[in-house]
Amino acid sequence: MWTAIAGGIQYIIDMGASVMLPIFVAILSIIVGVKPGKAIRSGLILGVGFVGLSLIVNLMNDQLGPAAEAMSQRFGLSLSIVDIGWPGMSPITWASELAIIAIPLAIAINVVMLLTKLTRVVNIDIWNIWHMAFTGVMAYAVTGNIWIGVLGTAVHAVIAYKLGDLMAPMMVDYYELDGLTVPHGTSSYLAPVAAVVDFIIDKIPGLNKIDFNADTLQEKVGVLGEPVVIGFILGAAIGFLGGYAPDQALPLGINMSAVMVLMPKVVKCIMDGLMPLSERAKKIMNEKFSGESFYIGMDPAILLGDSQVVTAGLIFIPITLLIAVLVPGNRVLPFADLATIGFFIAGAVAVHKGNLFRTLISGILIMTLTIWIANQTVDWVTAIGVTTGSIQAGSVIAALDQGGCPISYVFTQLFTMQNVTGLVVIGVLYAICMVFYVNLSKKRAAALEAEDDEE
Repeated sequence: MWTAIAGGIQYIIDMGASVMLPIFVAILSIIVGVKPGKAIRSGLILGVGFVGLSLIVNLMNDQLGPAAEAMSQRFGLSLSIVDIGWPGMSPITWASELAIIAIPLAIAINVVMLLTKLTRVVNIDIWNIWHMAFTGVMAYAVTGNIWIGVLGTAVHAVIAYKLGDLMAPMMVDYYELDGLTVPHGTSSYLAPVAAVVDFIIDKIPGLNKIDFNADTLQEKVGVLGEPVVIGFILGAAIGFLGGYAPDQALPLGINMSAVMVLMPKVVKCIMDGLMPLSERAKKIMNEKFSGESFYIGMDPAILLGDSQVVTAGLIFIPITLLIAVLVPGNRVLPFADLATIGFFIAGAVAVHKGNLFRTLISGILIMTLTIWIANQTVDWVTAIGVTTGSIQAGSVIAALDQGGCPISYVFTQLFTMQNVTGLVVIGVLYAICMVFYVNLSKKRAAALEAEDDEE
């Protein structure tokens, strides 16, 4: 029976997020009391949103990927291991036998934490459980002990739900998404780095007064600051840096303009698809738990519609390549994740309330940390690919998304002790970042409550 259930789950997973999430959301919506017709429509709208998102991400990969590779070759970057990114790492993770266990395990942990009031996150984003699973899958591939793998998945799940709690005030304060949060992925686990940067800059006279973003830029320079124009300028600039002729660089600029315009519209489809379930779930949870507020845990893709995130993501393509060259001993060439750098810095954008100056500083630290860890986990990530039969023995792969995750790195190091210095340094630094993030989240939550009281 378990084999049949596992096979069915894997069958749905293999269809991808654009099918998996609509099915899950439609079924869950009906279970919580949304009318079947409305539930099915919501699921389909959500699916449309993810198809649109996939088209835009593929456009960025197809257009920006070659430009980034041309840029690295033009400037003589000798980095031998290519980043396969989340598009490559997620299916490899799902191919592990441990990944099937991850879904019921993550759901069970979520339920227990809700009942014991250890979290307010109600996670409906089943697809991104692969981030939690990755920690366990990597530890299992390296140690050969499946129970260590199960523990790794459980530990990451607990941390993810707590990160979702901490992100919630930022979701309301900056993204104006009340009742929603992002407990998974790079956006969530890298946001604490930005909290330290925000604290330090606030203490530096003069520096703490610098505040600019795409919106203020538009006010000052008019049409040149509009998202469609910013997309064109950044896209064309990346093309020219890659040595493209005008007939290649200018179309790249137009394509990036399309990304800037279409991404918010696609994200709106995702939000529209989620609203009936979100509203119904909040009502039920509030009734059952004496008016306490809860947050629906969603894919970080809902953050990509923000113009500051898209703008910073484009700016960080050349910056990330430069960082890769400067990180001592690095062998990893950022590639597949370059087009979706927005995922890495979306949490920082919220922490800094859209301030691109602070986001640039945070982003540099975030990408440096990510690339360093990804370089350390090359052998481990490769082991996942080999043990799942996804790559041939002798091949070498790396991934910035999850392969550069401090949670996965610290957990696996605890059971291998291959780099004790790295374990201590990353562990201590990330713990410090978490302390600052907890304090920042509490301050934002208190400020929001004060605003509500005034109203």
